[in-house]
Amino acid sequence: MSATDIPSPCISVCYLDTQRDVCVGCYRSRAEIGEWSRADAARRAEIVASCTARRAALATPSTDAPSR
Repeated sequence: MSATDIPSPCISVCYLDTQRDVCVGCYRSRAEIGEWSRADAARRAEIVASCTARRAALATPSTDAPSR
């Protein structure tokens, strides 16, 4: 598999959440965004997996908040 076989997770909603250092469109970190063009297929797959996990984690309500 080549790096070009893995499409960028970018959805053209580019806004960095500075609190989390994550794009609110694709859920990549600032470092992952910068690294993307140089990343090989294996690394791109890791980045996409991280984005998917981050998206799921941020969509799930936190259980750390005190109950009322």
